[in-house]
Amino acid sequence: MPYALFDTALGRCGLAWTSEGVTAVGLPESDDALVRYLTRFDAVSAAPDGVALGAVEAISALLDGFAVDLSTIPVVLTVSVFDRAVYDVTSSIPRGSTLTYGAVATRLGQPGAAQAVGGALGRNPVPVIVPCHRVLGAGREVGGFSAPGGASTKQKILAIEGVAGFGEPTLF
Repeated sequence: MPYALFDTALGRCGLAWTSEGVTAVGLPESDDALVRYLTRFDAVSAAPDGVALGAVEAISALLDGFAVDLSTIPVVLTVSVFDRAVYDVTSSIPRGSTLTYGAVATRLGQPGAAQAVGGALGRNPVPVIVPCHRVLGAGREVGGFSAPGGASTKQKILAIEGVAGFGEPTLF
């Protein structure tokens, strides 16, 4: 399986893929760390083509502040039924909007499963494509974010997407 590193407005990112879809996204960190992450998926360096080229362009555009629909990017995931359900609900959150971990759990019909939702999102191998950054703690707390840069990266992506309270300070 191939992988490629690419530059974005937030820094260098990475992507691994098959001919069927994206298998992993690495958010900004050092090249060495990205390569270590992506080679966990038995990926080898290659120039992006097909699905990967479209994904690189779309992710780069999103992080540049353009309104891009990443839900059209095909992904290939080997995850549990629960994790897949969490990713499906999370993928339905529109740009500029958020849900809490508890709200995602409720939409799954499991209102007490907020921590399990957080665990599933922490295992998300395709952050931004499955927009786990759009899920917040109760009271709009950023909560955890397992991607490099942690909560700071999450806040930056939310600000790029225009989520109220995460961009430039306002008077209100």
